[in-house]
Amino acid sequence: MTGLHRTAMAPVLWLVMTLTLALPSWAGSTAADLSRTLKLDEIVGILHAEGMDYAASIERDMLPGRGGQLWDRTVERLYDQGTMRTGLEAALARDMEHEQIAAAEAFFGTEQGQSILTLENAARAAMADSDIEEVARAAYADAREAGDDRIEMIDRFVSANDLVERNVAGALSSNFQFFRGLVDGGAMTMSEQDIIADVWSQETEIRTDTEEWLYAFLMMAYQPLSDDTMQAYIAFSETSAGRALNGALFDGFEAVYRDISYGLGLAAAQAMLSSDL
Repeated sequence: MTGLHRTAMAPVLWLVMTLTLALPSWAGSTAADLSRTLKLDEIVGILHAEGMDYAASIERDMLPGRGGQLWDRTVERLYDQGTMRTGLEAALARDMEHEQIAAAEAFFGTEQGQSILTLENAARAAMADSDIEEVARAAYADAREAGDDRIEMIDRFVSANDLVERNVAGALSSNFQFFRGLVDGGAMTMSEQDIIADVWSQETEIRTDTEEWLYAFLMMAYQPLSDDTMQAYIAFSETSAGRALNGALFDGFEAVYRDISYGLGLAAAQAMLSSDL
């Protein structure tokens, strides 16, 4: 499934074989149907777990001894799985035409499409373990240096879905919203231009980290796939349906994490100020 997003510092990626012939059986598919086919509930569960870890790191680094139950309740509300799923599904309904939804259903509703999604979700969950992430990053670096043929295919996949640029933009947006929350909550004083400058100063570091994480994830997820399947995946990504799905998911993730990041900044500011009273 296209639309890989890494949130605040913190992705989802995804046959063209007999696609036209398969369309009629999926012609009545809705965004809700596509959501189920794409395993969005499972994806959101993984993102929820990532969010809990991220929020814990904020509490540890910025709010030592200050977060407490109010912080925990706020984090649970912000990362509510139902709200996250609704946001993603709404983007599918808003940004995709019926024919594009049907084509995406025809692709991911097959046994092969479901296998791809399973591999992606398993890799995403595994990358939450820092030791596994380190091994995956090292494996990618070795494959890149050795000129592994799979790297060339993943390069094409990343390019077809504009994954690096979209993920960097998403990370910068999330960081901007977090700072806005801190400012609006009264924890710091910065103009919007100051926030933009501060966030933009992190762009090079975020780009490098995002690209390394992205390729490590894709290498891990797609290692079991045949070259033919990868070629078909790339071809689907270049279709109208593939581009629409990718765009819808990125838009959905951006909206979801914009609200979450701002809420985290606001909550962190409130915790800081309450501890100073």
